[in-house]
Amino acid sequence: MNEQTSTFQTAIAVVEALPVEEQTMLVEIINNRLKEQRRAELIAEVKIAEQEYAAGNFKRGSAADFMADLDLL
Repeated sequence: MNEQTSTFQTAIAVVEALPVEEQTMLVEIINNRLKEQRRAELIAEVKIAEQEYAAGNFKRGSAADFMADLDLL
């Protein structure tokens, strides 16, 4: 067993030792933090896309054009 798996298993054991109400609260906290993290990632991706758009680094076309470009790859 590697160190990461061991740490993960230890974390699970610690959580399982908590009362059910605290386990539920922990799951809610982690879910909220994951949502916030994903939101921050999406915001960063949108900012990059906006910068690319502003710099003119985009191509317009139809779905058929897009599919044709994929065939060229």
